[in-house]
Amino acid sequence: MKFAHLADCHIGGWRDPNLKELTIECFEKAIDISIENEVDFVLIAGDLFDTALPNVDQLKRTTKALQYLRELDIPVYAIAGSHDYSPSGKTMLDVLENAKLLKNVSKNPYKFTIDKKTGTKITGLGGKRSSLEINDFKELDKPLLESEPGFKIFMFHTAVEELRPIDLEAMQAISLNDFPKGFNYYAGGHVHIVLEKDADIGKVIFPGPGFPNNFRELEKLKKGSFYIVEKAGDTLLTNKIELNLKEVLSYSFDATNKTPDEIDSEILTTIKDFHNKIVTIRIKGELESGKPSDISFRKIYSNLDDAYTILRNTSKLRSKEFEVLHVDLEESLGVEDAILKEYKEKQGADEFLIKKLMDTLNKEKQDGEKTGDFEARILQEAITLLNLENDN
Repeated sequence: MKFAHLADCHIGGWRDPNLKELTIECFEKAIDISIENEVDFVLIAGDLFDTALPNVDQLKRTTKALQYLRELDIPVYAIAGSHDYSPSGKTMLDVLENAKLLKNVSKNPYKFTIDKKTGTKITGLGGKRSSLEINDFKELDKPLLESEPGFKIFMFHTAVEELRPIDLEAMQAISLNDFPKGFNYYAGGHVHIVLEKDADIGKVIFPGPGFPNNFRELEKLKKGSFYIVEKAGDTLLTNKIELNLKEVLSYSFDATNKTPDEIDSEILTTIKDFHNKIVTIRIKGELESGKPSDISFRKIYSNLDDAYTILRNTSKLRSKEFEVLHVDLEESLGVEDAILKEYKEKQGADEFLIKKLMDTLNKEKQDGEKTGDFEARILQEAITLLNLENDN
């Protein structure tokens, strides 16, 4: 018996069109590899899509890949993830299930889904926004699940305390003790890490995302991945499959005691052999003079135009031109107005414009709105507010 284990595909998750395309291509590639390896079924442990209501074009391609599996009589067993989940109950997984393209095994965790070909019994708990699935784990009738005989798989989409990496210690999680024991395989998702652990409860695997879903993941993981697992007698043979469709080149530059022109020059002389590759540029530190906006990214992008795509991160880049403002207030009410007034006096800033920009950036995502569409809407409102329409 052989099966594939995917998780966190986040189809449609990137705003960058090239990376959005790579995300769906990695999913399609994973399906092709699964078919080549003659798997009996496919597991998707949450976050197939990046939103409960995905883009139609992304949905069509996903549906086509799932339909290919159905034609070959390879069933797909899935659970919802925190991105698939919607408080209103609207989720595309229901549509795909009604079309008989997959089976959501988490609707009733006590009702095992039995794979007809292998007899494998599958159940699990889906993920929810704000880690609300933790409450579902606390309420599980574990003895009832543990008493079920046969080869069993438990699917889940949440972090595990004992298996979290150090940089994710603040993430809400459950303990291994919260899981029902005695399952042969625990198919994890939600935490974008590649991890295989023979725990006391059984074999636990996080296969990693189908494709890195943010800047940090591109730097750290470089590629997507999934697992193919084969049962040979009483042994489970695991094989991590890497989805490396484009090479990722990651660079980090320290701007401390440097001018924007010096950073420009360092970037352009350092980055080499970037043809058709993903390039990430992280800049940190405090500039000797000038502002972060003085770095000529337009020039940098122009010189690296042969790259597949270029991403930059300047969240930890600082300028000496910005001073720390001290506001003495007895109460927190009015602190924003006081800071803006102080900043206006020192920098001659447009207080009204800053307030409007803050209001724009404080807007929330609408129900069912895709993350990329929400970000694009906020960005366009900010561009219009700052009168930057003609700035390329």
